[in-house]
Amino acid sequence: MKLLEYEGRELFEKYGIPVKKGRVAETPEEAGKIFEEINKPVVIKAQVPVGGRGKAGGIKLANTREETIQKARDILNLKIKGIPVKKVLVAEAADIDRELYISLTLDRSRNKVLIMAIKEGGVEVEEIAKQRPESIYTDYYDPLRGIAPYQIRNLATWMFEEKEFQKKLFNLIHNMEKLFKECQASLVEINPLAISGNELIAVDSKVILDDNAYYKYKDIIGEKDLSYEDKKELAAKEAGLSYVKLDGFIGCCVNGAGLAMATMDIIKKYGGEPANFLDIGGSSSPEKVKKAMEILLSDKNVKVVFFNIFGGITRCDDVAKGMVEAFKEIKCNLPVVVRLTGTNENEAKEILKELPNLIPVSSMAEGAQKAVELVK
Repeated sequence: MKLLEYEGRELFEKYGIPVKKGRVAETPEEAGKIFEEINKPVVIKAQVPVGGRGKAGGIKLANTREETIQKARDILNLKIKGIPVKKVLVAEAADIDRELYISLTLDRSRNKVLIMAIKEGGVEVEEIAKQRPESIYTDYYDPLRGIAPYQIRNLATWMFEEKEFQKKLFNLIHNMEKLFKECQASLVEINPLAISGNELIAVDSKVILDDNAYYKYKDIIGEKDLSYEDKKELAAKEAGLSYVKLDGFIGCCVNGAGLAMATMDIIKKYGGEPANFLDIGGSSSPEKVKKAMEILLSDKNVKVVFFNIFGGITRCDDVAKGMVEAFKEIKCNLPVVVRLTGTNENEAKEILKELPNLIPVSSMAEGAQKAVELVK
């Protein structure tokens, strides 16, 4: 769950990480009212779940209410990497003396949290790692034990000579670690962390949380902003399905994540492109299969549907019943290739005789080849 910048800022405020005063706006007039509340120069920033906002014209400074309204209007009319801007953050502009970088990241290969810091901010960490890896400070800690005080002191003394800033950074990292743990984060990043006078200010936030643990921290962060979420992915999640949209033309409906990955691989092997990852799960009711078909057919890129079901816990007859129910209610003009094998396979084949337009196959390879052939 990748938070938008303004959501990350709100979370920072709750955990005592210093940010400049500001709020999110959905209209130019609302942005103007926020300027009046702040009554100082502001920065207006597009709220989209992608990078490159500055280069696309999605970050602007304004010194008056009228200027704020006009620049907010300009930004709200933008598309950044194909995504329309629906909201802007209007925040007090920081008088920056120097920029830094700091982050906490879950390193799954070590089962630890990586602490990373750089004595410059507003940078692409990947580029710094390639060109000047020696300029990056790194350390690790066990997430169950938490970060040790000596580790924070080591980083603070590496980052600053001034005792005043060492103390401020100590408190900031302590609060970052608390946020990271309590909100089940995989990334908490401040880039840049600004020195403004004698203060440390989080000018930008990047926070990624584990959406599977949302129920644990929902009371802390509130309702997630879903305005940029894919509608089909949301519908799939509500129905208990795992769905990710891709750019191909063969709609895949599979049970089990491993089989779903194998299905996409074999489609590509025979020269096709999968339109999605869609796992109906290990215990699939007819209702889930029906919902899966609705989601697949709502994608205009899909030219062929490939059902690849290996019945273990999932019963083939349940899948077949779901397909029959779906086709009774949904008009489908696309070819549908079906491979059903395993638990209650024979019963499923009898049920599917109600749908004479289906194209039955006996193996995954045959199904993939047939689907690719039909697309071409």
